[in-house]
Amino acid sequence: MILKYTEVIRLLVLLLLGSAVVPVQAQDKGVIVDKIIAKVDDKIILKSELEEAYIQFLSSGQVESGDSKCGIFESLVVNKLLIAKAEIDSVIVMEVEIDQNLDQRMQMIISQVGGDENALESYYGKTLLEIRSEIRESVEEQLIVQRMQNTITSDLSISPAEVRTFYNRIPIDSLPYFSAEVSIGQIVKIPSIGKEQKDEARKKLLEYKKRVEEGESFEDLARQYSNGPSGPKGGNLGYMKRGNLVPPYEAAALKLAPEEISGPVESEFGFHLIQLLGRRGNEYDSRHILLQLEPSADDLAKSAHYLDSLRTMIVEDSISFEKMAKEYSDEKLSASNGGFLVGDTGSTFVSADQLDFETFLTLDTMKTGTITHPLDYQMQDGKKAMRIIYYKDRIKPHQANILEDYQKIANAALAEKRNRILNSWFDEARDDVFIQIDDDFSNCKILQ
Repeated sequence: MILKYTEVIRLLVLLLLGSAVVPVQAQDKGVIVDKIIAKVDDKIILKSELEEAYIQFLSSGQVESGDSKCGIFESLVVNKLLIAKAEIDSVIVMEVEIDQNLDQRMQMIISQVGGDENALESYYGKTLLEIRSEIRESVEEQLIVQRMQNTITSDLSISPAEVRTFYNRIPIDSLPYFSAEVSIGQIVKIPSIGKEQKDEARKKLLEYKKRVEEGESFEDLARQYSNGPSGPKGGNLGYMKRGNLVPPYEAAALKLAPEEISGPVESEFGFHLIQLLGRRGNEYDSRHILLQLEPSADDLAKSAHYLDSLRTMIVEDSISFEKMAKEYSDEKLSASNGGFLVGDTGSTFVSADQLDFETFLTLDTMKTGTITHPLDYQMQDGKKAMRIIYYKDRIKPHQANILEDYQKIANAALAEKRNRILNSWFDEARDDVFIQIDDDFSNCKILQ
């Protein structure tokens, strides 16, 4: 949200400490009589939108003040103004960008319920496709707002002198206090599944295919044998656009005629038996039986031996950890940063409070500058793997200062400067569009 920040200290605290994004839990909010509370050209804001945004604001841990709801309301109006101006200025977002971002949002939402799609559907009382459809417009609007903001502030930068000036304006007793931060890297190795296990999976899927061809229900077999989240739904994935599923699956599915069943197909998720149900335009409907393979003890031991050899090369041959991680780690997100975990500010120092319990306990037994021997590790998607951890450095708990927290302070200073530019743009842009605010919110003095 874009707010007119006039309190420098409040801005710094918000940006330095951040706020966790948590889902709004269902609650009894009473009956809200919905109505239009603002119009920006042909864009409208409903009272229910403001109430939902306000609930999200409170659930994220923000402290309520007397004008919190007015500030949120103004941000909603500003966003609609950005969207209206984007139409006037022909600033657009491509459909493929919306779909890609929507895919990421859906994955994030699913991960918040432990990766269980059924739990998500049960929580909202809607199918994944219905949830996806409902949030698509919101995602599109957010992308347009971001595109407009970036267009307006495209040449923005901040100098070291501006950062120091920003920092020096803050009273010392108002600076936030940071918990310990650590700089840690990892090299991850996902075990290769042995040939015997793969052959066994192919054999099982061919048996299931034969049973379907002999009259058994594909859906019943999926419910009984599929390891994937779609298993309880008979393996049904529903209509999906091209590009939404992994390439091996999609390539095999699109070669099939309706009702035809593929042979075993290997993807990063395991082995699939796929049945195409239908097509319409750029979408196709399919179901599958997925067998996810667990690495054997021997597979894990081979990965541990592989990592141990990399560790030896780093420790004894003075080859940098960063170089090894970029070249050999299977965890691509951290590998691109030389194996290092990255904090909210883009720094390689992360708050110790944000570490998972297992990593926190591991670091507690280590000295800075050391590398562990291979350890068991579970990837975000649940896959078993092995990793080695490099404990590079640690910053003790401290009050914010420009030496240790320069990047955080620079980000805060840049955000304040960005808001000044946006506020100036708003003052001019609001004359180009029609804005009407409901009388019940006249006390908010929106955009005045």
